[in-house]
Amino acid sequence: MAADSLVFQQLTTPGDVTPRLRRALAECWVEVTNAGGAAGFPFPPVDVADVIPALDRIVDALSPDTSRRLTATADGALAGWLNVRRDRFDLIAHWGTLHHVQTRTAVRGRGIGLALMQEVRRIARDEMGLEQLRLAARGDVGLEDFYGRLGWREVGRWPAALRLAPDDDRDEILMLLAPL
Repeated sequence: MAADSLVFQQLTTPGDVTPRLRRALAECWVEVTNAGGAAGFPFPPVDVADVIPALDRIVDALSPDTSRRLTATADGALAGWLNVRRDRFDLIAHWGTLHHVQTRTAVRGRGIGLALMQEVRRIARDEMGLEQLRLAARGDVGLEDFYGRLGWREVGRWPAALRLAPDDDRDEILMLLAPL
């Protein structure tokens, strides 16, 4: 699986998510979480039954104007996915937030994450009319370096905001990509 063979798909309504795709998204989320990924479940291990309710909440909120899921597949298999959301409130409708950026562990290092981030930037700018993107990343796992190489910059930090274990507090790193 290589980034140059990726097929992207935008999911903009709950009906876009087939049962097969729903299962693949959940399995990816389980895999990423259980490998230590910062994808929304801080206390592995998790299984599909743990992930499905959170996944269904995201799917139920899909809307072309406010919430889109972007998937990347190669050779018919899900390689990664993310969610981009925006608020309809006029004061902040010019920016969006990325959530649940993840790639299958077996394809890491092959440009899948980079390709997803480039495609979501294009979608946010050209299709959603956004001017900037924001995300929050877990500290001490190298995510700020990954996003930094893609043009994102750190704009703030919540020190020790994330407690993963009694002696494992991590910063939440606030990042911005602007202009798109």
